[in-house]
Amino acid sequence: MNSGNGPNHVEAFKGRIAMSDQSLSNPDRSRAARFLNDLVPQTDNPENAEFLRGLLLLGGALFMLTLAAYACTTNWTGPFPRDNVTLVLGRDFLNLWMYGRAVLDADPARFYDVVTYNAELAKLLGPGYVGQNWPNPPTALVVMAPFGLLTYFPALTAWFAVSFLAFYLAGRREVSDARVLVVILVSPAALLCVLSGQSSLLTTAALIAIFSCLDRRPAVAGVLIGLLTVKPQLGVLFPFALIASGRWRVFLWAAMTAVALFAISVAIGGPESWHDYIAKALPLQREVLRDTAGTAVPFQSSIFMSVRGLVGNRTGEMIQLAFAVAAIAAVVAAFRYRKDGDARQLQALFLACTASASPYLGSYDLLPLTFASVVLLAEDKLDATGRRLAQLIFWVPALQLLLGHLQIPGAGFVAPAFAAYLLHRLFAPAVPSHATAAAVGWSRIA
Repeated sequence: MNSGNGPNHVEAFKGRIAMSDQSLSNPDRSRAARFLNDLVPQTDNPENAEFLRGLLLLGGALFMLTLAAYACTTNWTGPFPRDNVTLVLGRDFLNLWMYGRAVLDADPARFYDVVTYNAELAKLLGPGYVGQNWPNPPTALVVMAPFGLLTYFPALTAWFAVSFLAFYLAGRREVSDARVLVVILVSPAALLCVLSGQSSLLTTAALIAIFSCLDRRPAVAGVLIGLLTVKPQLGVLFPFALIASGRWRVFLWAAMTAVALFAISVAIGGPESWHDYIAKALPLQREVLRDTAGTAVPFQSSIFMSVRGLVGNRTGEMIQLAFAVAAIAAVVAAFRYRKDGDARQLQALFLACTASASPYLGSYDLLPLTFASVVLLAEDKLDATGRRLAQLIFWVPALQLLLGHLQIPGAGFVAPAFAAYLLHRLFAPAVPSHATAAAVGWSRIA
């Protein structure tokens, strides 16, 4: 009876002997392999496990090699360490830190003027530093005030400590396997966040907590949405989602928090701070996006930045507007008619639509969507198409960096494709399992 399987058993036995011999001959390699295997999240679906293994190994290698190269080429002397292109360590955090410092300034609004702001930076960094602008609304004065009390490098260290702690605490409450967080933390979006000193870890933590608290703790969810107005491109779809799903308590708390932030920012910077933000900062950001040289293209993963090199700025803006309208419609439909659907898929759909709606979207701002896609993968909630799209979401920041330098579109369309896939999954008729079908069949026979 077993003769037909004999050769297979022999070959398997030989394979185990060969693996054992390799382990004995190279114990260090065996230990390294076991260590890497232990880092891979466990799933019921072997295909999902393989996808997660690939993301962890390739993402981890890119993360560690890039950080090592960055650290080795950084000049660590002085109060403002510089990288190999002379930018300050945590380059984007420099702007955030300046909001904290400006709280004690007699006229914070003056820094929305580019010339004045760069003259202030020259006093700290010396002449010739790469031109910067103040991109955030005046509510950043409130949020960043504690960090402005510290000198730059201690403030940057505290910023990273708070960011990683918030991400871990929020993420750990949502995933049963902490190793899922490791996969997310070695993603290209997380890498860009760390290199630039951006706020993506904090905003991801806030978004995770928001979706966790929408129904259980509406006041907490609302306050966090209100605080997220500091990065308006990440929360622009929340009013549509909350109204469509009838979550009026969350909406009210978010509105009150936003109004309170606005009032405090006016008390700090005066009404002129908002005037200058609207009159000076927003037009400048638009000019940065429309720059004919395309300097920002490799670092922006929006639809507009993907197509503007081919169709021009005006047509690119119209295409972006069309995707924004589609994103709003998708969120309204899902949160109105599938409010009680799969919570993970709703969260991922919202974040994919958010990435599709805004023309101004740094690649590091894809970290929340990366979290949602990896969690769906780890929880075996994606089919073959979904797995491939989740894999692409993970790599979009790296793809945008590569394709953006070549002015080749493509990476910006991954988030809308994932949104379309999730919308279809949410509205697709439920397919009964074999067990359910059999039970129905027996009941009819009976």
